Amino acid sequence: MFVDKVKIYCKAGNGGNGAVAFHREKYVAAGGPDGGDGGHGGSIVLRVDDNMSTLMDFRYQRKYTASNGQDGQGGRRSGKRGEDRIIKVPRGTVVKDAETEAVIHDMSDAEDFVLCRGGRGGWGNQHFATPTRQVPRFAKAGLPGEEHEVILELKLLADVGLVGFPNVGKSTLLSVTSNAHPKIANYHFTTLYPNLGVIYVEEGVSFVMADIPGIIEGAAEGAGLGHDFLRHIDRCRLIVHIVDVSGSEDRDPIEDFEKINQELAAYSEDLASRPMIVAANKTDLLYDGSDNLERLRQYVTERGYEFYEISAATTQGTKQLMRTIANRLRELPPVTVYEADYVKPLPEAGSSDDLQIEHFGDTWVISGKWLAQLINDINFGDYESRMYFDRQLRKSGLFERLEDMGIEDGNTVSIYDFEFDYER
Repeated sequence: MFVDKVKIYCKAGNGGNGAVAFHREKYVAAGGPDGGDGGHGGSIVLRVDDNMSTLMDFRYQRKYTASNGQDGQGGRRSGKRGEDRIIKVPRGTVVKDAETEAVIHDMSDAEDFVLCRGGRGGWGNQHFATPTRQVPRFAKAGLPGEEHEVILELKLLADVGLVGFPNVGKSTLLSVTSNAHPKIANYHFTTLYPNLGVIYVEEGVSFVMADIPGIIEGAAEGAGLGHDFLRHIDRCRLIVHIVDVSGSEDRDPIEDFEKINQELAAYSEDLASRPMIVAANKTDLLYDGSDNLERLRQYVTERGYEFYEISAATTQGTKQLMRTIANRLRELPPVTVYEADYVKPLPEAGSSDDLQIEHFGDTWVISGKWLAQLINDINFGDYESRMYFDRQLRKSGLFERLEDMGIEDGNTVSIYDFEFDYER
């Protein structure tokens, strides 16, 4: 089965907790704190696998998690980092946010993409020793890993897309011009999923051509198979429209040509304006007295399209058509790569009642779920980001709660791996 669109849930690993420990050794007095840091959580990483051609592997598994980082230990031993979870996808897979369908990344190159970052490991108590705080009995918890529900949508990376009604000869043309071996039979919907073939025109000149399963009237609204596979023409730089002029099925070639164009326009105006070459196929089966070929030629050329006569079954005219396609591709821009337009929303402030506040002398350690999510997304090297963080803390009522509990100016406020001195 050909699967080209799935929804999956991904969760990166949580960071390990820092350790509270003290150095104990004979003849060593007051060894001091030596709690190690927690390990970072593993990340969810997407990787292109050119041996995959569908998203079939995701049909039965929809949840992917990475390993958590291990907790720190005494002796300044840091916890082990969680292992990354590698998810392999076919080249050309577009990753979208499940809620907004905004593009997160286009897996069209060979670079790995980190979809969900693992949580940072918490600091051990070795980091909190100061001249006035020589015996810190607290450490930091690890931060949670990112989680995301996404849609994986496969859009074939083909230079040329073959379109046309079922049984017009698209698969036959692909089979006689490339190394592809699609299923071919004399009935509608023989092709149930897109087929790719590499066309070698001459030394150093080649392109990828896709046979798109039969599009019929109403495909853009979900009729037939076309609705499921129209997305695979999105990247194609050039469309080759195959029209059956033999009249063997009592169809009018001009009506067929216009109906397919209407479906392309209904799916996407950009697709309807894509460069197109029209190929009249099955010319070897034209019966005497038929004017189908000449009527279609006149109709198409009047509208500015290049027109070719071919017979895919006998290979008549196919080499000339492939050379023309190669020449046209030299003039066209490269295959479309979708730009990311997803903007990750920052978590809004919760209530200070949801936060845990621990008091160790002049140090106030604060933790909580929404606070962990917030600090994970703050860039403390950026002024605007720091101001946003401050506004969210004030909005939550945290500072009022700290003052009610007796915090004083100059006390240290410790939030995961971020600290600051409190001032009213």
